[in-house]
Amino acid sequence: MPTAGTPAPRVVLGVSGGIGAYKAVEVCRRLVEAGVHVAPVLTPDALRFVGKTTFSALGSEPAQSSLFEEASPIPHTKLGQSADLVVVAPATADFLARYAAGMGGELLTATLLATRAPVLVCPAMHTEMWEHPSVQENLDTLRRRGVSVVGPEEGALAAGDVGVGRLADPATIVSVALVMLGGRGDLQGRRVAISAGGTREPIDPVRHLSNRSSGKQGHALATAALRRGAEVVLVTTVGRPVAAQPRLSVVRVDTAAEMEAAMAVESDKADVIVMAAAVADFRPRQVATHKLAKDDGVPEIVLEPTPDILCGLVARRRPGQVIVGFAAETGDAVERGRRKFDRKGVDLMVVNDVSAPGAGFDHDTNVVTILTSGGTREVPLSSKEVVADAVLEQVVGLLAGRDGRAGAPRAEED
Repeated sequence: MPTAGTPAPRVVLGVSGGIGAYKAVEVCRRLVEAGVHVAPVLTPDALRFVGKTTFSALGSEPAQSSLFEEASPIPHTKLGQSADLVVVAPATADFLARYAAGMGGELLTATLLATRAPVLVCPAMHTEMWEHPSVQENLDTLRRRGVSVVGPEEGALAAGDVGVGRLADPATIVSVALVMLGGRGDLQGRRVAISAGGTREPIDPVRHLSNRSSGKQGHALATAALRRGAEVVLVTTVGRPVAAQPRLSVVRVDTAAEMEAAMAVESDKADVIVMAAAVADFRPRQVATHKLAKDDGVPEIVLEPTPDILCGLVARRRPGQVIVGFAAETGDAVERGRRKFDRKGVDLMVVNDVSAPGAGFDHDTNVVTILTSGGTREVPLSSKEVVADAVLEQVVGLLAGRDGRAGAPRAEED
């Protein structure tokens, strides 16, 4: 990764005390192989699962685990000040709580308080713990502070259980880390417009028609595009923010008409458009100016179709522009998505069966099929961050092909 004459980027690899700690060994090895200087930091609980000797042998310097027993009298400030990136894998529920609370009672959390470097946390825990509101609130707090998150995957957990909570694949963690270090700016110089969330169509001043979209997949796409070096405009109906960054602009909208207007403006400047939002298909023809009271009887609400934003964007597309659509379907989802792909005229259609367990609306995971003119790519149940990178890999390939560059990723043939 580093070029001749430039120092290797420095990563502090934090390991907290969970069963997924054994995978951090592979994360360490892969980072070193990529030319990264890795300084391993293990919490006292991590030492119950893995040993310092292993990380000292594979890392770029001896592993550290104590605030008071290392060679340096202030190891946390030395580590924090010298880091270009801090990666914590696994990040347990206990670690996330202490980090979100700003506690620094052991070396890893103290290092995080002493650094201005970007931070990537990779949670891993049992499903019940992952779904607990306190864990999710702590993650939201960290995201608001600018911390990046690679969420867990579904798979085998401790004690024979199966569910969401398994540490992300080491290759995925390393890929994200390298992007954050600037190792793959394959969208550098590109402008990407992304829509997210479900639109809300008013019935009266207090009620609206909407859907269950959380905006998580669209926000994950925005974060992934930023990691790849893009200028990103996020047109979203959801208040849960992506961490503020210089290359990110956020446009808040509510209705389909507002989203149509915002995306039309952005389409004139964007190299890539990703319509990940769940746009309402219908809206009330007339909106009551006052709250409809139950005492007035059951109202008759006449609906009309909302604008087809995606078709409009395709109709006005700029030369070379890549347009991605999303199709949230049930039943024969892929076939329905394929018909939509043919009808809309997009470059990619990302189809997800929202009735599948763990997929779709308001989940942290998704299962998708990416349709292109040349084939399909299946993405099994994975975090929405992993799905976002899979979609953007296809986008990068299409851009490279239109620029006449070789080496673009290709979709797997049917």
